[in-house]
Amino acid sequence: MITNLYRLVRQAAVNNQSTWLLLRTFSSWSLAIKNAKSPQRALTLYARMQRQAIPFDSFAILFTLKSCTHLGNLPLICHLHAHLLKLGFHIHVYVATSLLNAYIGTSFEYACKLFDEIPVRNTVTWNTMITCFSRSGNVERARKMFDDMPLRDLVSWSAMIAGYMNSGHWEEGVALFREMVIFEQLKPDQVTIGPVLAGCSEMGSIGLLLGKSVHGFAVKNNWELNVELGTCLVDMYAKCGFLNFASLVFDMMKDRNMVTWTALICGAAKNGFGTEALEIFKKMRQGDVLPNEFTFTGVLSACVRAGLIDEGRGYFKMIKECGLRPTIQHYGCMVDLFGKAGLLGEAYEVINTMPQEPNVAIWGSFLSSCKLHKQFEMAERVIERVMNVVRPENDGGVYTLISDLYVLGDKWEDAERVRQLMLHQNVRKSRGCSFIRNNTI
Repeated sequence: MITNLYRLVRQAAVNNQSTWLLLRTFSSWSLAIKNAKSPQRALTLYARMQRQAIPFDSFAILFTLKSCTHLGNLPLICHLHAHLLKLGFHIHVYVATSLLNAYIGTSFEYACKLFDEIPVRNTVTWNTMITCFSRSGNVERARKMFDDMPLRDLVSWSAMIAGYMNSGHWEEGVALFREMVIFEQLKPDQVTIGPVLAGCSEMGSIGLLLGKSVHGFAVKNNWELNVELGTCLVDMYAKCGFLNFASLVFDMMKDRNMVTWTALICGAAKNGFGTEALEIFKKMRQGDVLPNEFTFTGVLSACVRAGLIDEGRGYFKMIKECGLRPTIQHYGCMVDLFGKAGLLGEAYEVINTMPQEPNVAIWGSFLSSCKLHKQFEMAERVIERVMNVVRPENDGGVYTLISDLYVLGDKWEDAERVRQLMLHQNVRKSRGCSFIRNNTI
């Protein structure tokens, strides 16, 4: 969109060299801001326009706002907002939407206020707020925005579906996806089906059926099996336990990135194919693909599943060799690996060398190994530390584990003390559950 002044200048540009020079000035300044090497440089150019009294057009403002969004500087964005009000550009829907986008990254409250004040909103404006509410976890407010929209496009539906899927509301997301395809007769694109496939992996056999349908839709419409689509399919099939399908899609892909390799490695490890996961990792390294932290989590999990102690030690050292810093998940895998193998001394040493405080999952893994190998003396070293970390409302299983360990060590009074503590603090233990997977699908 261009300003009224810009349109008037164009209309008056008949055999008028000075007017054309002014038009060129508009274009050159806007282009310079657009091509600025840094947000600071864009701001410098914008400030020079103001000091030299060069008339602003909406392009210069849009490029400046887009550049400044990356800075995440709320006072700066507020200053630009005030300047736009002074210039009268706040009524331009594209400028207002760009300003809204800048606020979303710095102040959710200010973004909501600005949205209410925008006199004219387009679909992009509404979609921006839907995405904002979804990413913040407020899918109810996002759905209200979606329902209040005067006109929806494919991006609107995709944003709302992604909001449901990313927040764990898989049934609502699938229902909305079906409504979009069946009733609105909108043809989904790869942006739409990415979150749908991610949600399918969390929905068991029903999710697998939907995932296969989405895969069939992609094949029927001759979609290219690019990195994005292929990675989503590999991840979905692997998490659903169909590693053969995941491997088939993986082999059909012409291009793969680190995320694709990691999805297959983690899927193999999760489904108990530890040795196969390590073979995939070796092929990944042979292809000069650099791993990340999640890749090593999958690799170490594979070592745990397969009971490969020496390999686990080697891969743990490799994390730093690849320029990465071990995360708490990596330390947890090593504690689990050593603990299950009965190397409780090494597991205890890993815990003591962690740069961060061990979480409940690590303590639970260590105590479970102590119980498995009947090593109450090792457990007794850490019980008091664990009791300072556990929370009654979430960690009932750890309380029960500690009580069982006291019984194992013939310390009945301490066991009774923990049980009474569980009673008085209303400690809750999650109920067990099971399911049967039907592999005939």
